[in-house]
Amino acid sequence: MEVAKIAEYARSLYNAHGDRAEAEAAQKAKQYQDEGNDTEAKTWRSVR
Repeated sequence: MEVAKIAEYARSLYNAHGDRAEAEAAQKAKQYQDEGNDTEAKTWRSVR
């Protein structure tokens, strides 16, 4: 995923969750990793 799109996701996540945004992104990354979806897990780690 391109850097601009990741930055947009991160801003949206922060606007929605405030200080919990990083924890939400980490949780999503773990969820996708546990499901075996490495591509989405990598994206959420980048968003984090």
